[in-house]
Amino acid sequence: MTILTLNRKELEKKIGKITPQIEEKITMMGAPVEESNEKEISVEVFPNRPDLLSLQGFSRALLQYLGKAKPSRFKVYPSEKDYAVKIEKSVKPVRPFTQCAIVKGLKFDDEKIKEIIDIQEKLHMTIGRKRKKVAIGIYPLDKIKLPIRFAGRKPDEIKFIPLEMDRELTGAQILRQHPTGREYANLLKDAEVYPVFIDADDKILSMPPIINSQETGKITEKTKDVFIECSGFNKAYLKKCINIIATALFDMDGKIYSMTIEDSGKESSPDLEPWELDFKIEDINKMLGLELSAKEISKYLYRMGVDVKNGKAVIPSYRADILHWVDLAEEVAIAYGYNNFKEEIPRIPGNAEDDKTERNKKVLGDILAGLGLLECSSFHLAVKNDVKKMHYDFKDWIGVEDSKTEYNILRIDLMSNLLKILSENSDASYPQKIFEIGRVFSSGDSETGIKEDEHLAVALIDEKITFTDAKQILNYLFKMLDKEYKIEEVENNNYIPGRVGKILSDRKEIGRIGEVAPRVLKNFGLGFPVAGFEIDLNFLID
Repeated sequence: MTILTLNRKELEKKIGKITPQIEEKITMMGAPVEESNEKEISVEVFPNRPDLLSLQGFSRALLQYLGKAKPSRFKVYPSEKDYAVKIEKSVKPVRPFTQCAIVKGLKFDDEKIKEIIDIQEKLHMTIGRKRKKVAIGIYPLDKIKLPIRFAGRKPDEIKFIPLEMDRELTGAQILRQHPTGREYANLLKDAEVYPVFIDADDKILSMPPIINSQETGKITEKTKDVFIECSGFNKAYLKKCINIIATALFDMDGKIYSMTIEDSGKESSPDLEPWELDFKIEDINKMLGLELSAKEISKYLYRMGVDVKNGKAVIPSYRADILHWVDLAEEVAIAYGYNNFKEEIPRIPGNAEDDKTERNKKVLGDILAGLGLLECSSFHLAVKNDVKKMHYDFKDWIGVEDSKTEYNILRIDLMSNLLKILSENSDASYPQKIFEIGRVFSSGDSETGIKEDEHLAVALIDEKITFTDAKQILNYLFKMLDKEYKIEEVENNNYIPGRVGKILSDRKEIGRIGEVAPRVLKNFGLGFPVAGFEIDLNFLID
């Protein structure tokens, strides 16, 4: 949740007089009004709508919702000479991708500069996950020379004057001495090289995700044309982010120019063309419990900025929240009005009872929580590169067609997910003891060709964690369940030889226990030993 505070007069210039009725409409649009006075209006913007985090994006959506504007279209002028950014191989290990744009003809004043800084920081905190996934830089075009390189450099080789300072610092010094550097230093922790944007005159524009250069990275009221970049690890996030910023500047009467991103190939950025999504009228009606016609659904989607052509929804390029027809159903519900839905008690007789499987899983969770372990819940979808950090020789992937994110395979185990969670929380205090109960997937003989199993995984990390610590938890778990088990030594390259075993119960192998191999720890960037186990729960649930 983010609170967006808007200048009331500026908003009224775009949408008209803000009355109590309009404030109610804003709330019904999905952005509840938190506070309203003569100078400002504050609204709550939920994480799924980062496109609303600016005056321009918010007023655009509100005008559409009020029926005063059509779904937006944006003109992108073709790339001019040297409008290019080359991604060098040296930056790949630390921050591998970027998406960029140039916007010209802007008229900045103090208020608009504040708006740009505000949307930049709000995107950093939301879709950017505190700059971890996305870092954004905006630069005056007249202060830099194109084309630009995105490169990795050793910390002591990086030298420039960071924003709001008057002396040159190295990359390492910025992380120690600059306030912003200290705040985000953990994002470059243990990195051998730091990412930098460098112009054709070898001037450093910025060191993402930390800070811009004072010389080339500060917007003023004299700035007319800007260069924008978003850097990170996921192209899908970066494309949405650059689109949100570019369209906000477009609504400030700017002209958007494309840039050529030179990586393994060449691509144009930004891509502001809308994309099409299939949906069925009956699916939306069934989900909402309504009987809307195709014309009515089109009308409601239109109010949410989504056009419908040839039976397909045309999704704006800046909408990061629409991935599936279910999301379209939500858009229809918002435009239809939640207050217009009638409460109805389902005519389904029967007695409610806890599912036996879920009861047993809850018992397991309570036992482990009683031992001081923290329960985690990760996605059923996984990133192939994350799984390969542990299972480097695995090949029988179950992929997801047309995945909109890097999460494009069904997970094959829980342990690799727990290791990723530990790596993402390496700055938290130790010891860390976590577990997860959930489904894993493999190729099977069912109608879908996919076999689903319930697993339990436990992972422990600390300076002195050993096989014995994991075995103690396993002992207690089986004792509480009144079950017997034994461990037999086995070879497994994901664990340290001699400190790994297969777990047997009723003469059946149900899982593995051991200390995670140094190779795997290094791949996940973990500095302490990890011990744990993963077992198939079918033998308990059955």
